[in-house]
Amino acid sequence: MAHIQKFVDNNQRMFKKTFSYYIMHITIAMLVGYFVTGSIWMALTLSLLEPTIQAIAFFFHEKIWEAKPSKNTKQQQYSQLNAG
Repeated sequence: MAHIQKFVDNNQRMFKKTFSYYIMHITIAMLVGYFVTGSIWMALTLSLLEPTIQAIAFFFHEKIWEAKPSKNTKQQQYSQLNAG
């Protein structure tokens, strides 16, 4: 349980960002779904299903990008190796 709490504590900003993206996505998906189908129930179903999966994928996408060193980091490491 401590591992889960640490994970949540270390990712607060990303969880908030993911949640705000999720709300925006649901709203847009529901509007588009309603205008395309004319059915509020179909629009609600589509707007909850697709963005939920998308939000989960977005979280892991962000984690992968966060773990990948940037070009500047690689250049700094290379410069430090050559300077020493």
